[in-house]
Amino acid sequence: MPVTRIEGRRARTSVEVQALIEAVYLAQREALQLPVWDRQIRYVEYKPEHFHAIPGTSENYVLVEISMFSGRSLQAKRSLYQRVVQRLANLGVGASDITIVIYEVPPENWGIRGGVPASEVELGFKVDV
Repeated sequence: MPVTRIEGRRARTSVEVQALIEAVYLAQREALQLPVWDRQIRYVEYKPEHFHAIPGTSENYVLVEISMFSGRSLQAKRSLYQRVVQRLANLGVGASDITIVIYEVPPENWGIRGGVPASEVELGFKVDV
C-alpha cells in the first residue's frame, strides 16, 4: 500500500503526467508484487525556481518519494529503483534526472479502513517480498 508522490520541476502535459504516474505504478506492482488495485500516486509540479536540484540535472529532473510499509527486502527495493529508472527512461527522463526515496512506515503507524492500524488488517498482499 505505497503512497507515492512524483515531483517535477517543469510544466508537463496531462498525457506526460499520466505516463509518469503509470510508469511508477507499474514499477511498484512488479517490484513489490502489489495487487492491481493498490494505486495511490500523485504528481506535483513546481516552477524551476521553486525546486532546486543537484548540479548536473536537467529540467526533466523528478523526485519520486514512496511511503510504504516496512518489511520489503533490499532486493525488492533494488528492483523497484531499477524498474522506475527503466520505465522513466522510456519516457525521456534520464537516469541522472531521477531520485527515488523510500520512507518505511511500520504498519501499526498507518491508519486504514476506517482508522484501524494496518497491522490489524488483512491487507490482501505480502509485504515481505
